[in-house]
Amino acid sequence: MTDSTAPTTPPPGPPAPWSRFADAEPALAATVEARFGAYTHHVLATLRRDGSPRTTGLEVRFLDGELWLGMMPGSVKALDLRRDPRFALQANPGDGTGMGGGDVRIGGRAIEVEDAATRARYVKEVEPPEPFHLFRTELTEVVRTYVEDDAYLVVQVWQPGKPLRAVKRA
Repeated sequence: MTDSTAPTTPPPGPPAPWSRFADAEPALAATVEARFGAYTHHVLATLRRDGSPRTTGLEVRFLDGELWLGMMPGSVKALDLRRDPRFALQANPGDGTGMGGGDVRIGGRAIEVEDAATRARYVKEVEPPEPFHLFRTELTEVVRTYVEDDAYLVVQVWQPGKPLRAVKRA
């Protein structure tokens, strides 16, 4: 039995491409993209066949309104994503204990791209070694955590179809 007087939170909408997130929250999207652009290597979490998590490093690219994940052929992370497209992507936090620009992570689904024209555009821009796996992301969540005024921890959460939420903790 449910309490009909309890406030309900609407479920998030369907996964969204990077461009929809960037249109909905341009300032946050610019911050997130800059955070990923500050370093080359980031951490990708995928799900192994038995459901346990696997973390691996990778590079990401923002092109044509999409967030792309490129991988070596036959890599375990690519095989994981082919089997179960859910992922979490953590931006490299950088050196030391500072949180310059904040801590950023993205959750979603990775969809493998085999379309020749799309792959050709990616190759023209990125020049990856061939062969390679290419995945386009569909976002289910973007989270930024940062320190404000040396006194507050702020957590911003965006999900498709929902307004940006921010929680501030002292």
